[in-house]
Amino acid sequence: MAFIANIFWNPEQRRLRALWRLLIWGVVWFTLLITIQAIIGVAAVIIGFATGMLTAEQLSNPMLISEQLMEQSWILVAAEIAQFVVTVGAVWLAGRFLDRRKFVDFGLHLNKDWWIDFGFGLLLGAILMAIIFGMEVVTGWITITRTFVAPQGNAFAIAILGALFTFILVGINEELFSRGYQLTNMAEGFNWKLLGPRWAIVIATLLSSAIFGLLHLGNPNATAISTFNIFLAGILLAVGYLLTGELAIPIGLHISWNFFQGNVFGFPVSGISSNQTTFIGIEQGGPDLWTGGAFGPEAGLLGVGAMALGVILTILWIYLRRGKVALHLPLAEAPTLPAQVAGDVESVIEARS
Repeated sequence: MAFIANIFWNPEQRRLRALWRLLIWGVVWFTLLITIQAIIGVAAVIIGFATGMLTAEQLSNPMLISEQLMEQSWILVAAEIAQFVVTVGAVWLAGRFLDRRKFVDFGLHLNKDWWIDFGFGLLLGAILMAIIFGMEVVTGWITITRTFVAPQGNAFAIAILGALFTFILVGINEELFSRGYQLTNMAEGFNWKLLGPRWAIVIATLLSSAIFGLLHLGNPNATAISTFNIFLAGILLAVGYLLTGELAIPIGLHISWNFFQGNVFGFPVSGISSNQTTFIGIEQGGPDLWTGGAFGPEAGLLGVGAMALGVILTILWIYLRRGKVALHLPLAEAPTLPAQVAGDVESVIEARS
């Protein structure tokens, strides 16, 4: 019985083992997300019918309802806010009741150094995407067709601020989800005596990045190549977290990479077209192998090259800021127990020995 209990419970850490923490957290996250999205969907249909946006004929066809609602920017923003709230809430709850970890310990110590690294991440994402855009202009693979593009009837300034707000939420949400919670718990879970913390962090990075890639498999125009490249993007985004223990660089990089990709240079973002609101409207040409085609730069060799450069520049930045480059080994270590709890644990261990 003790052996079976230890499969689920870590007596030294006084908490569930990593696999079960991740599973419970995932179920809670998914349940909350489906619930709040259903509420938003029902509210949107009621408002749409009351305002005449939806007709009785459309109400009988779920596909028509979905197409009509997805054209409404406020619904997309509401859905992103909902996912942000769910992710933050699920991570806080899991940290409090499963991990025994403070919320800020998921890479969110918002001190001066954190904000400086965040600024670097923002700059890095913009530079990498500008390089991709510049290379496609030089090769003649894209043609600039318009500038300051916004949906019909919308002011450009309002539309672009809405897009920026959405990508800020996306950056925080996905980094807290994939790197902050998933990678951290996986690193702790794989920190066996045989592997040690370094290999545990490496394995956790590869596994969490693979999940990150698979989560984008359902995006429009996704392929096996785009999924693998998103896996590589997950590694790029993880580097700053692995070397600092903070999500500052990943969040900043994620926000500006998406925003400049879609709403400054007019590329698709992970298969989703952002041409409705963009500083530069383009027509894409050139070989898909290099440009990524309909999925966007993330599926092309130019995107892979930018990711590699991003890893190098992140390592260089951290070296210049800290004077060394090394894995942040506490990522694979359990949080420190309070003194009273630690004393109770020692008593239990002594009693069993």
